[in-house]
Amino acid sequence: MKRYGVSKYVTAIAFLVIGLIVGAAIAMSSPGQVITTTVTQSKVVTVTKTITPAAPTTTQTTTQKPTGFAGTIYIGTTISLKGKFAHEGEYALNGFKVAIKWLNEVHGGIKVGDKVYKVELKYYDDESSSQRVPELYSKLITEDKVNFLLAPYSSGLTKAAAPVAEQNKIVMVSHGGASDSIFQQGYKYVVQTLSPASTYLRSVVDLIAEKDPNAKIALIYENAAFAATVAKGAKDEIQKKGLKLVYEKPYEKGATEFGSIINEAMAAGADVLLGGGHFADGTALVQQAWQLGWKLKGIGIIVAPALAQFKEQLKEAANGVMYPAQWEIGVKYSPEAAKKLGIEWFGPTNEEYIQMYKEVSGGGMPDYHAAEATAAILHLAKAIEVAGSLDSDAVRAAFNKVDIMTFFGRLKIDPATGLQVGHQMVVVQWQAGEKKIVYPPEAAQASPIYPAENWYKR
Repeated sequence: MKRYGVSKYVTAIAFLVIGLIVGAAIAMSSPGQVITTTVTQSKVVTVTKTITPAAPTTTQTTTQKPTGFAGTIYIGTTISLKGKFAHEGEYALNGFKVAIKWLNEVHGGIKVGDKVYKVELKYYDDESSSQRVPELYSKLITEDKVNFLLAPYSSGLTKAAAPVAEQNKIVMVSHGGASDSIFQQGYKYVVQTLSPASTYLRSVVDLIAEKDPNAKIALIYENAAFAATVAKGAKDEIQKKGLKLVYEKPYEKGATEFGSIINEAMAAGADVLLGGGHFADGTALVQQAWQLGWKLKGIGIIVAPALAQFKEQLKEAANGVMYPAQWEIGVKYSPEAAKKLGIEWFGPTNEEYIQMYKEVSGGGMPDYHAAEATAAILHLAKAIEVAGSLDSDAVRAAFNKVDIMTFFGRLKIDPATGLQVGHQMVVVQWQAGEKKIVYPPEAAQASPIYPAENWYKR
């Protein structure tokens, strides 16, 4: 009996101690905390749970409806996560993520009149197949009820998506379809953010015209749709600038021997070479021009010089060679440059863009595929804000008014066709074994080397 009485007193004391512990915990807790205590035979378990305090007259809950946005703008697209465009698709997807991150977290959402909307991307894998594209875009429109569309990567896939957007009267922004022919079909709802193929060598021609009005140009290019469009655009710009085109020659796809063509161009007195097609032929053309002693003041080649293998293969001959690019990491576009041109700056700075890309990609660095994808969403967002509406017709009309500068460069379309006319290809030149952006001035890291002394004075 005595032992039982002691046990009873010990139990009472234990509960008294527990009560004091719980009371102290409640006294020390902040107003937003609920503390739950459970007593078992062997131990005391205290669980602390933080919840958001509610107004006295409402029921307390651990979740709240997000505030600050009136709704969500859904942007739909397909992305090549498999197939031949998978590399470009990965970069594009990260580029889209950066734009949405900036719009939602930095810009505070897209402003539509007196309301603000967050942005969300809906996408499917098109597997780099133009056959899959129409069905997937129809699904985005009819099932997912997206507000606006982004085109797939590549001109071929964009051509497959454009009729679907047009039939459904939904604005679609092209970020990877450079072909001019897309915008020669009379489409009303398709607009372009990247520079079209016809402008690829325009900046190179403009640079040469400023440096050397007496230049004698040879235009040697692959006889394929893309390179031929680039060459035609270059030829038009050469004539516009009053330069002399002394030699023109298309070569067959797959060609790697250019001795006779080079000799003909040299005999015509050409001191500037423009053209190319893809990596193998473009590299061979420049290499053989060097080996045959062609004294060139300037060299502008598409595609090939952009790759590190070009410098590795050509070594000293690579220095002085220029190439056009939609965007490069070191571009100097800035709010100050926009102000000088009298246009609005929109979006992150180049440095902010690169940092945000690293965040969404797990430490990677963007290339132009990523940059043009980001720019496409920024372009669309600005048009929506200018329209003050989510109506596709109103947004398409607003695109005609948009003239902005972004980290990607200037963005402005031709109202009649939707073709991009504001964005300039930047000119990159190999200098002392490194790539340097040399044109246009508002994007340049370094001055162009012209004439290329290692070529012209050897």
